[in-house]
Amino acid sequence: MLTKAVRLYGKDDLRLEEFELPEITDDEILASVVTDSLCMSTWKETKQGPGHKKVPDNIDENPIIIGHEFCGKILKVGKNWAHQFKEGNKFAIQANLQLKDRPDCPGYSFPFVGGDATYIVIPKEVMEQDCLLEYNGDTFFEGSLLEPLSCVIAGFNANYHLIEGTYDHQMGIKDHGNMMIMGGTGPMGYLAVDYALHGPKKPKTLVVTGVNDKQITAISKLYTKEEAKKAGVDLHFVNVSRLSDQKQSLLQIVNNEFYDDVFVFVPNKDVAKMGSALLAKDGCLNFFAGPSDNEFSVEINFYDIHYSFTHYVGTSGGNTEHMREGIRLVEEKKVHAAKIVSHILGLDQVIDTTLNLPDIKGGKKLTYTHKKMELKSLRDIQQQDQPVAFYNDLKAILKKTNGVWSKEAEQYILEHAEEI
Repeated sequence: MLTKAVRLYGKDDLRLEEFELPEITDDEILASVVTDSLCMSTWKETKQGPGHKKVPDNIDENPIIIGHEFCGKILKVGKNWAHQFKEGNKFAIQANLQLKDRPDCPGYSFPFVGGDATYIVIPKEVMEQDCLLEYNGDTFFEGSLLEPLSCVIAGFNANYHLIEGTYDHQMGIKDHGNMMIMGGTGPMGYLAVDYALHGPKKPKTLVVTGVNDKQITAISKLYTKEEAKKAGVDLHFVNVSRLSDQKQSLLQIVNNEFYDDVFVFVPNKDVAKMGSALLAKDGCLNFFAGPSDNEFSVEINFYDIHYSFTHYVGTSGGNTEHMREGIRLVEEKKVHAAKIVSHILGLDQVIDTTLNLPDIKGGKKLTYTHKKMELKSLRDIQQQDQPVAFYNDLKAILKKTNGVWSKEAEQYILEHAEEI
């Protein structure tokens, strides 16, 4: 079968190509990708090329398909997996395979599986690691947002606190504690706020910091204090660039109780140091951001580690169980991942968008891989008079949901957008 895919050949060397997929073996699955959500991790992969630990050294001769946040339909199943997977089923992939002997992952390491493609061959490693998951949500795009959601779930589950009177630990954020998400006004921050409000453990106070008024206004409209109050959470969004005494101002919000859980969502030394200084006794700091500098280090207070039992964790990706929890939350409509979609595009725009991803403001950039479609922000579609009827129709659909991407909007794309 012919496929079209964006492949990585070296640093900053991405190419959209059409080529023949091999016939699947008894251990493989042929699938159609419908949506892929672009991730900053792919930008980092593209900048590093074979220097990235998940990217093979020989991509100049054997390029890999990029994209790891994807959802689609199974087309054909090798006989060794026919007992478990069925043609026509929707699927999601947990791309963090965690193989024992090598770091291979879809979107980083394989020539025939990745999100930025029309058709793919899913190798046996994915099924053997239990990373190909049935997904029965209403939309494909929410299936593409399961991978970032699983990263958030993993982060929340990785935090830990002492069981009173012991040195044993209770895993997870502190239920009804004080939580802060530093640098949380980007798309991953959106998901973290959503999960904090609707997950199994909820903080009593949630503070989300940023440095950009527009970004803070945008997230505060999507997650209101009224919605948070219904969940039992006192929610605050704070522009810390406007604070003369950041530490004292953030402590005043929680009546100087300090913070039980601090998540650092930006790889910034000053932010991480401030987060450390705001930890309560038995507080846990999760360094969620992924730095590109392998010498990144921050001074922390070892006096507090010894006497106040503060502790530190870092998480990179989730696992299958985190993905399954995300699937359940999406299928039950408890987490509203649609709120983080800010742009739509076709496969033909993936290269330029990926190479410029840090400069394109907003939330998630959602690719419809079988379509030829320019990069458009949902805000621009709503606010501007569109010269093309296609976008005027999308504008009318978005108006129904106050600008949030939806099943109706996706269906319109699938039925009316130009095929690539």
